[in-house]
Amino acid sequence: MYRSYHSLFLSQFSRRSVLKSAAAAGAVALASPAIVSDALSSSGTLNIINWDDELPNPVIPDFEKATGIKVNSTPFSQNEEQINKLQATGGQGFDVCQPTHDRALQFKDIDVLQPIDIAKFDPTSVIVPGLLSASVKNWTWDGKLFHVPHVWGTEAISWRNDLTNIKPEELSFGTLWNDEYKGKVQGRPHSLLLGIGLWMDGAGKLPSNRMLDAYKDEASMKKIYDELLKFAIAHKPWIKQFWDSADNTKSGLKTNGVVIGQTWDGPAISMKKAGEPVSYQAPKEGAIGWVDGFSIVKGAKNIDQAYEWLKYTHTAPASAAAAENSGYNPSAIGAEKLLSDKARGIFNQAYPGKSIDTMWWRPIEPTWFADLRTQYAEKFKAA
Repeated sequence: MYRSYHSLFLSQFSRRSVLKSAAAAGAVALASPAIVSDALSSSGTLNIINWDDELPNPVIPDFEKATGIKVNSTPFSQNEEQINKLQATGGQGFDVCQPTHDRALQFKDIDVLQPIDIAKFDPTSVIVPGLLSASVKNWTWDGKLFHVPHVWGTEAISWRNDLTNIKPEELSFGTLWNDEYKGKVQGRPHSLLLGIGLWMDGAGKLPSNRMLDAYKDEASMKKIYDELLKFAIAHKPWIKQFWDSADNTKSGLKTNGVVIGQTWDGPAISMKKAGEPVSYQAPKEGAIGWVDGFSIVKGAKNIDQAYEWLKYTHTAPASAAAAENSGYNPSAIGAEKLLSDKARGIFNQAYPGKSIDTMWWRPIEPTWFADLRTQYAEKFKAA
């Protein structure tokens, strides 16, 4: 599953192609997209449940201005929070949600989505083909598509470059556990366990086929994660804070004494754009990649408005605005041409050399894996 996703993605969306097209375009101002459809001008509302940092201003205000549709946003900061809310309500109260690509089987199991009507929104002409292919492969069941990409990003290493001396060529997930960072590290419990696994596999300390063996079955996962948990608990004194949102990732680096951590790219890159002394880079094991997208909820009441949202957010200017102001990366064809010189420069620094080619794309997770992983994460957090 991982290798299929990896090859599909890279076949269409390489670092080289992004930077080549962006360089050719030069710096272009982010203009608001034109009105997507006259049919819904000044009509209706839309209820979305969305990642708390992936629809930055001016995305929603510009959509409301362009279409006349009022957006009611319910932000969340972890996939589990979104899944629990949708499962508890059967999807009632929401029109659009924002799943991450690796949660396809979990969303299929809880049965809260409706298929995307290709007659109302055809993604093939507006979304980067490699990204769309991954959604089509993993989010198609009963012959119908349930997910389209919105932004993609990574989880890697961020640090205060005024408080530490990082050698970029030596950066590793194992760097977090160096003695000088005791009491100064941040991360999510389950992500730190994964990073430890990738580091130990790369160092030959715990071979796991780059952690893919943990997805085979429960016995294989437990064998690997038992060892990861032992290391994590022994190094719990290294943890300054466990983050659970973009905001407290930022506050950890700004005011809470964090020097280094395993974080999403968006918060760290947005801080760097704002002039904060923060850097972000893929380690030698490869950054952990993900794609967040949009799905229409089974209980949606505002169907026409949901499709206007899909059309609008996948225009190049709207996709670029979401990426430029969040620190993540766009999915719409042509959006990369609208990113600023600063955004392209920071992308280059974050993913030097062959970093994109060595990325570790999150495999599609069975529900049993997600449940067990949560148990291990809670044990680490409570230790």
